[in-house]
Amino acid sequence: MRRRQLIAAGGAAVGAVAFMLAVGAWRSGGRRVDSSPLPLPLSAMSWQLTDQRGQQVRVADWVGRPAMVFFGFTFCPDVCPTTLNDISDWLTELGAEADRLIVALITVDPERDRPEILADYLSNFDPRIIGLTGDPDSVALAADAFRVRYEKLPTEGGDYTMNHTAGVFLFRADGSFVSIIDFHEDRKFALPKIRRALT
Repeated sequence: MRRRQLIAAGGAAVGAVAFMLAVGAWRSGGRRVDSSPLPLPLSAMSWQLTDQRGQQVRVADWVGRPAMVFFGFTFCPDVCPTTLNDISDWLTELGAEADRLIVALITVDPERDRPEILADYLSNFDPRIIGLTGDPDSVALAADAFRVRYEKLPTEGGDYTMNHTAGVFLFRADGSFVSIIDFHEDRKFALPKIRRALT
C-alpha cells in the first residue's frame, strides 16, 4: 500500500511539473521544437555556447554542480528583467549556498545578443549570473534540450520582439532535472525548489 502511494505521489509530481511547463509555454507563445514536456538531464544535452566574456561553454562542463537556467533576451521589456531581479534576490537570500550554483541566462535572440551586449545587460544583476549566446542553430539545440519555445514577432516600425517560454529550470549536481519556477507562480515556492536542487 505504501509503495502504491509513493508511486502515485511521484506520478502526480511529474504531472504537475509537466502541467506548469505547458502552461508557461502556452502563456509565452512560440513554437515547440520537441513534444516531450520535460527537459532532458544536463548529462544528455550536447550544446555548446559562448558566454558574455567570449569563452566557450559546453553543457558537459556543468555536470557536477547544481544549475539554475533561464531563457530570455536583453530587449525583453518585462518578463526577463523581472525574472533576473528575482534570481538576484534568491541568490542573496541563499547566502553562501548560492556559490555552488551555476546560474545562466541563455538568449533566445542571438541575432542581437552578442557577448558584449549580454555583458552590459547582466551588469545590472547579480554577478554570478552568466549569459550565453551562439549562432541560431546552437541556441535552437539548447532550447530543444530544455523543451523551450520561442519565436520572433514583428513589431511596428520594422523591429521585432521575442515570445518565449518563461520559467527558471533547476537541475541537481548530477544533471537530473528537479523542477521549474514558473513565471506565474507565487514566488514563495522558489527558494524551497532551489534548495531541493542543492541537495
